[in-house]
Amino acid sequence: MTSEVSVPPASVVLVSGGSRGLGLAIVSDLLAAGVKVAAFARTVTPELTALGEKYPDQLYYGSVDINDAAAGQAFVKKVETTLGPIDALVNNAAIGQDSLHVHTSADHLAEIIQTNLTSPLVLTRFVLRRMLAKGLKGRIVNITSICAQRGYPGLVAYSATKGGMDAATRSLARELGGRILANAIAPGFFASEMSAVLGPTQLDQIVRRTPTGQLTEPDDVLPIVRMLLLENTNINGQVLVVDGAASI
Repeated sequence: MTSEVSVPPASVVLVSGGSRGLGLAIVSDLLAAGVKVAAFARTVTPELTALGEKYPDQLYYGSVDINDAAAGQAFVKKVETTLGPIDALVNNAAIGQDSLHVHTSADHLAEIIQTNLTSPLVLTRFVLRRMLAKGLKGRIVNITSICAQRGYPGLVAYSATKGGMDAATRSLARELGGRILANAIAPGFFASEMSAVLGPTQLDQIVRRTPTGQLTEPDDVLPIVRMLLLENTNINGQVLVVDGAASI
């Protein structure tokens, strides 16, 4: 008895926050796998531009603020005419936090929640509506964080938004009934600009209590993203932690 691929591999993937760090690594990895990719970020970096020159027929990119819903929708429509219908979305765009909750202004709280939770959900809704209207099956991968599952000082609002995306992932999987697979990946702390807010002392403590003895790197996450987007899998509604067992 042969197994049937219920949700085919992604062919056109939209990646938010795709100009640097993990987002750029995801874009590069998918392009190397032969997938068509659309990527946007507030700022188009030289690295993303270089990928566009290397893969002119596979990559469409532009400068879009995740919080500008109209610009995001216009970008999605342009992607469809350039690369074809979008059948996968990677929600990666986010901003960090570096302040105790009692010292975080209400305006900054609102900005973090808007950027990391509300705007990704609005984008997801728009992309899903177009996928379903076209009769497509597809995949969603939300990049969240180990912060949603463990407490860290100075990251209250950030953690709340990532926990919200984890919860949304589970509910989307139920709501979409297997037509579109929805999963999240919760990386541990990267030795990057997003983790710089913790300072060397706290990072050293995290490394010491991690069984593998190292912080998470983008290369640790890429195989999981690739699997969730391209492989025949029955994984749905899950939050996959990639942190070297630091959170156990």
